[in-house]
Amino acid sequence: MVLELKEIYKDYMQGKDAVPVLRNINLAVEEGEYLAVMGPSGSGKSTLMNIIGCLDRQTSGMFIFDDTDISTCKDKELSEIRNRKIGFVFQNFNLLPRQSALENVELPLLYAGVNKKERRERAAEALVKVGLEDRMNFRPTQLSGGQKQRVAIARAMVNSPRLLLADEPTGALDTKSGEQVMELFRELNDEGVTIVMITHEREIADHAKRIMFIRDGQLSNLNGGDNL
Repeated sequence: MVLELKEIYKDYMQGKDAVPVLRNINLAVEEGEYLAVMGPSGSGKSTLMNIIGCLDRQTSGMFIFDDTDISTCKDKELSEIRNRKIGFVFQNFNLLPRQSALENVELPLLYAGVNKKERRERAAEALVKVGLEDRMNFRPTQLSGGQKQRVAIARAMVNSPRLLLADEPTGALDTKSGEQVMELFRELNDEGVTIVMITHEREIADHAKRIMFIRDGQLSNLNGGDNL
């Protein structure tokens, strides 16, 4: 089991009032799964992603990630989990504009204290894997949208994380580039990478092996059943 959410609730305060965003979320993700979570704007899917990615904490309930009870972790421990065990792919790439593709991919390894020689080798290997061996020294401004997202995927995978967490990964791409990114995700999953993808597009969700829906902060499976 990579992660398990048990009776997760998340409230935000507006003045003195608690506004519920997530309600009784139960979810288990096994190693090697490829899960898509679909939902409209305001459904709670970004909040769910932030909790799974250890970027935010639940108000109540239990979150187990890689056999660790996340609610017991201090901020430094959460930072280490994010760096070493979770690879993030965002809609807008989040690349450093003045750094080359290679330097962008190196970043998680730099934060993890990996020496320069090994950083370079592993980052170059990751870029070869996503088909960008001829773009290693290009800056983001010199790359297409699809190429930027492949750099972001290489960066997400360079630490061999337990989970690849993707938030609307094709949202800023044209259809062809989006399909190429989805094909890359399929290849990674075929190699055993666990993927949780957040999207509002059914055709993108259909690339996953399991689809769940979130609406009004509640999670249900593809057929409208209870939380899984």
